[in-house]
Amino acid sequence: MDIKILAVDDELDMEELIKQKFRKKIRNGEYNFVFAYNGVDALTKFVEYPEISLILSDINMPEMDGLTLLTKVKELKNPSLKTIIVSAYGDMENIRTAMNRGAFDFVTKPINFDDLEVTIEKTLDEIKIYRKSMKEHDQLVAIQQDLSVAREIQQSILPKEFPAFPQRKDFDIFASMDAAKSVGGDFYDFFMIDDNKLGFVIADVSGKGVPAAIFMAVSRTLIRSTALKGIPPEDCMQYSNELLAKESVNSMFVTVFYGILNLKTGELQYSNAGHNPPYILQKDGSVKTVEGTGDIVLGVMENMDYHSKSVKLNPGDTIFTFTDGITEAMDVDFNEYTDEKLIQLLKTQSGNSPKEMINNVVEDVKIFTKGAEQSDDITTLALKFLG
Repeated sequence: MDIKILAVDDELDMEELIKQKFRKKIRNGEYNFVFAYNGVDALTKFVEYPEISLILSDINMPEMDGLTLLTKVKELKNPSLKTIIVSAYGDMENIRTAMNRGAFDFVTKPINFDDLEVTIEKTLDEIKIYRKSMKEHDQLVAIQQDLSVAREIQQSILPKEFPAFPQRKDFDIFASMDAAKSVGGDFYDFFMIDDNKLGFVIADVSGKGVPAAIFMAVSRTLIRSTALKGIPPEDCMQYSNELLAKESVNSMFVTVFYGILNLKTGELQYSNAGHNPPYILQKDGSVKTVEGTGDIVLGVMENMDYHSKSVKLNPGDTIFTFTDGITEAMDVDFNEYTDEKLIQLLKTQSGNSPKEMINNVVEDVKIFTKGAEQSDDITTLALKFLG
């Protein structure tokens, strides 16, 4: 550890005594002493040797005494800089003043060098602990800064400008994602495949944090680029699965619901790769579950077959998609929000826009879980067919 010990004493023989008593530690590089002869001289040494972290200072010295030096040292606002004060035996008033001004410890004259060595070692240990904690703190700050940038990047790849297609009058769409950590594994996406077909995706990557966020970015890019080719949902899922399964690390996978809505007919063709089944909120306020396609998550095994089904949306119907961060959200007593509670709320939302619907659902979940820590990403996408 690169630490210099500044010994401050106006008695010239003190330097020789210290060098003699600690010659082995000095020779082995364990102790590295710098010497000053009063407080003023000591302050100049800080400029010359910025690595000074331990001060061994007498109290009674000319020009600037040890108590004044302590005051000056305190002004440096360096918590890792520790001072051991040296005073005559019985000079308790000055010792107490020194401790009140920030001295870490003290020894008395005549100096017992064995006691001084113990005191120096104890002080050095304290400096080591502080430096280690500061290093760990700096590392945590750096990680938090990296996570903040990662969160901004992750948010930037998700569509977030709404209304997303202000020129279109045949549908309305809204989505939101609230990560449980700085970065999350959920994602949503939507895009025009052609003038009459709208593709939309909601997905949930296994795990949390940075690994999930990276896998999320890869999955989102892969599914989007494949879907924009205009191929059927089952082919998009099959192709995406092949690539993800080959590149999957630590057995990560992603659940996906991918749908293509025909904006002329209202026909919704979809494939569900192990994701929560969405709900269709019909214009009359009834809610029905979108049937599954019996397919497994993406990224687990190669050579898997995927399937598609279709359902017709009538003008005024809304398909509400979500991740399990909604239905599995828990309150302080570990009760889950549940699909049943979500369905009951959706039944009251038929007259609302997708944005209003999502805001109401997310707010209801927050009310339900008030006081409990968010345990999973909360992601929703609602698409209303207007015809």
